[in-house]
Amino acid sequence: MKRSGRIVIVFFAMLCMVLHARAQKRNSLLIGDDKLELFIDTRSSKTEIEALLKKAGLKSPNASAVLQGDFTSLKKDGWVMIEKRGTIIEFQRSLKDLNLNPQLHPYLVTANVKDDDDGSPGYPADVNFGINNFNKVTVHDLPSGLTRFFVPGYQQNRRMLLSGDFNNWSTLKGSMTKTDSGWIADVKLKPGKHEYKFIADGHWMGDRYNNLMSDHDNNAIYYRYNYTFKLNGYANARKITLAGSFNNWDANNIVMEKKAGVWQKQLYLHEGTQAYRFLVDGKWITDPANPNTIKDADGNTNSVLNLGETVLFTLDGYQNAQKVYVAGGFNNWKPGEILLSKTKTGWTLPLIIPAGNYGYKFIVDGNWITDPKNPRNMEEGGIVNSYISVKPNYTFKLSGFANAKSVRLAGSFNNFNQFGYTLAFNGKEWTVDVNLKPGKQLYKFIVDGKWIIDPGNKLYEPNQYNSGNSVLWIE
Repeated sequence: MKRSGRIVIVFFAMLCMVLHARAQKRNSLLIGDDKLELFIDTRSSKTEIEALLKKAGLKSPNASAVLQGDFTSLKKDGWVMIEKRGTIIEFQRSLKDLNLNPQLHPYLVTANVKDDDDGSPGYPADVNFGINNFNKVTVHDLPSGLTRFFVPGYQQNRRMLLSGDFNNWSTLKGSMTKTDSGWIADVKLKPGKHEYKFIADGHWMGDRYNNLMSDHDNNAIYYRYNYTFKLNGYANARKITLAGSFNNWDANNIVMEKKAGVWQKQLYLHEGTQAYRFLVDGKWITDPANPNTIKDADGNTNSVLNLGETVLFTLDGYQNAQKVYVAGGFNNWKPGEILLSKTKTGWTLPLIIPAGNYGYKFIVDGNWITDPKNPRNMEEGGIVNSYISVKPNYTFKLSGFANAKSVRLAGSFNNFNQFGYTLAFNGKEWTVDVNLKPGKQLYKFIVDGKWIIDPGNKLYEPNQYNSGNSVLWIE
């Protein structure tokens, strides 16, 4: 993020999120005095252009057409081409148009960085793991659970701000406190990857002590850790490294450190099933403290970590069945992989699953069935499956419609699938939990086949059908 007469922002420029453009490219989205300005570098890939157009709020971005010189999708959204300079094409859109748009007052789902509010961990993209690298530690976690950012010196400055993905790159929030040796700010962060910069008396600057930088805008990167690998013993070992599925089994880049007689390494580790081993002076070993192991395709035995939420799957009845499995999006629908245990009343299994929205089914002696106790369904590839949200961060609710036979939810998070996610009726309202990524989400309810905007949400925007979509913002 840089500042040069204008404030660089992301998506409609309303919440000051960072724009991700590679250093050698000149894609950008700016807010000027009375207009938004969009700069597209035609050297960019289709994926980069599409991401930029989505951040610019295009309802139907067509990156392929743009790269071929067809700007119809931009024009439909009110963007006017100003000029082309080399590979850079500039478009503008009047802020006056946006003044009529309720997005100027975004609907904030959550304002706190806790639990499922990402605080943008993993922003701009999920990472499998992360380890910090400082010349001098300027960011560290406090016993209170907060993370302290420190800017040494700058005693002559009047004001210092901390801006990052965790506060939507705010130029107003993040005020730092002046101390006798520099400036500090304490922030609550979730585990994950975070990007940040400082603003000294209005001037953006990076963290000169941090060796981890993004490949765009020179943002500093800090990983909030969530896991510590430990290996007891091996007092005489010269070198111990850690390798696993999360780092493509690279035996050289994660070196264990000996602390208080224990080899250990703290890092951020993405949720999911992770296989790993230690390499002790050139000899591979599994983790003696972890009884969970699995063999890989080469016959190697690896230790296994399961990070995520525990979900209890239960299937009542089917006492005469020989085997019952569960399969879903969480295991790429492998049918014979997750076996349930038989109980006196049915079948059950606690399973650790990463956060997300999944379809699933039980497989009873080879027959696939939806969960008879779960009223919520979703469609995948034309097949109806039971639906579950792991670590949901928003509950969609629709009051009334007590006589409706079915209510479904479709939105940008499920590609407006017309089957959507099925809501359940509790006697007062229809509800469904969903795990949503940060940013803007569009959605509608489908009541007995009729698409409606959310009557409980005043925020909406027009769509190509002149019927509007309800708007949510996930911070």
